Amino acid sequence: MTEASRTSSPRSADPVVDMRGITVRFPGVTALQDVDFRLFPGEVHALMGENGAGKSTLIKALTGAQPVDAGVVRLGGERVSFAGPGEAQEAGISTVYQEVPLCPNLTVAENILLGREPRRRGAIDVRAVRARAGELLHRIGLHVDPDSALGSHPVAVQQLVAIARAVAVNVRVLVLDEPTSSLDADEVAELFRIVRVLRDDGVAVLFVSHFLDQVYEISDRMTVLRNGTLVGEYATAELDRLGLVSAMLGRELGTLERLEQRTEQRDRPDPAAPVLLRTRGLGRKGAIEPFDLEIRAGEVVGVAGLLGSGRTELARLLFGADRADTGHVELDGRRVTLRSPRAAIAHGIGFCSEDRKGEGLVADLSVRDNLVLALQAARGWARPVPRRVADELVERYVALLDIRPATPDALVGTLSGGNQQKVLLARWLVTEPRLLILDEPTRGVDVGAKAQIQKLVADLAAEGLAILFISAELDEVVRLADRVVVLRDRRAIAQLRNPGVTVDEVLDVIARQGPAPERAAS
Repeated sequence: MTEASRTSSPRSADPVVDMRGITVRFPGVTALQDVDFRLFPGEVHALMGENGAGKSTLIKALTGAQPVDAGVVRLGGERVSFAGPGEAQEAGISTVYQEVPLCPNLTVAENILLGREPRRRGAIDVRAVRARAGELLHRIGLHVDPDSALGSHPVAVQQLVAIARAVAVNVRVLVLDEPTSSLDADEVAELFRIVRVLRDDGVAVLFVSHFLDQVYEISDRMTVLRNGTLVGEYATAELDRLGLVSAMLGRELGTLERLEQRTEQRDRPDPAAPVLLRTRGLGRKGAIEPFDLEIRAGEVVGVAGLLGSGRTELARLLFGADRADTGHVELDGRRVTLRSPRAAIAHGIGFCSEDRKGEGLVADLSVRDNLVLALQAARGWARPVPRRVADELVERYVALLDIRPATPDALVGTLSGGNQQKVLLARWLVTEPRLLILDEPTRGVDVGAKAQIQKLVADLAAEGLAILFISAELDEVVRLADRVVVLRDRRAIAQLRNPGVTVDEVLDVIARQGPAPERAAS
């Protein structure tokens, strides 16, 4: 299929956003090169591409968060150059990010009108704030009490409140950047209902997501970027998944499938091998009930369960980030006390948190500094890692994990989500751990980076590293794990042994009433 044949035909309506020749350069890196982008009123337009393709940079260029080195941005046919997101919002461009930037201690109404409160005689008109917030909530069909504290609502509702805040101005363009990454299926359906309401009101919605099924469900058109350049603009109905993935990766899907097949066909560890880590009755009140677990060298133990089932709580106990109330941990048959993450590191345990921004990386430090951070912590601050050693480690692991850009001095906060995740993985590999706990290591990364991370997990296990792999995506748990520990309602209810486990089996165990015994797949 040629590039021209993929491009959708021009629409009769004029675009509300028309970006031409957008180029953005950072030191040593061209993030965008001569990119064109159009967004029409009353459409949902998906912006697609691998991590590092330039999606976030294009959004920042549109919203005034990033100045452009070349190119023109037009809004409603008029050339614009915003000094910051505030000016863009005043012009009708609002953005809702994955992390909701609201104040949980304030009410829903106060969050919606924060900074734009109606006033009377110089003071905030509380009654008018409540009434205006109620109108905005009614517009998007969200039935919550405007006077309730925002923090009393789940993340999904908070995200919808953020959308209500976004439409409080005369919104013409709504940017949704990874809005569904922390939502379950019902919450996604509610979000999409509201998106369709806004679309039907004539709002142009720019939708960024790594979930292909959701993209095909909600979007009318899509634009694909690769390596900072424009691949094409397509009508969603005219581009199938194979064509989309090929456009994003710049290679045929078969390459990705062969990579996944090699991952699935790896040699499984000997089930009779000595146990590296064992827990007996380990638990924490209110977090996870006492559980028994064994992990052997070279084994990948998957943890599966619905949101809130206790997956992260289990991981934090094993890393010493939380203290257990009951039970104990054994390493090589000897009891150990994991009072803190530093103690866990000293015992050869590494932990990649699901919250890579809040608990993992330091955005204002370089790739080099982030990568050697755990090693430095293990050595103690009185024994700094020599610069030569740090440079050698950084060079080795940047190449091994294909971290882009391969610039050690780049601030890690400027990297794409997938490359940030690779930096976090590299940080722990530098410490040469015996057990690596990975909590949602592929969340929010593109299909290519996801396959690379999955292959890395399989390769590390083949080299003898024990891995605890936690993911909400059951297909990758089943693909990678030698055993699958199933959690439900903060209890470990089953262990299933691979090969032979299917996603349907795991779902059946999760849905089953009553406890499920340990069993082996046939």
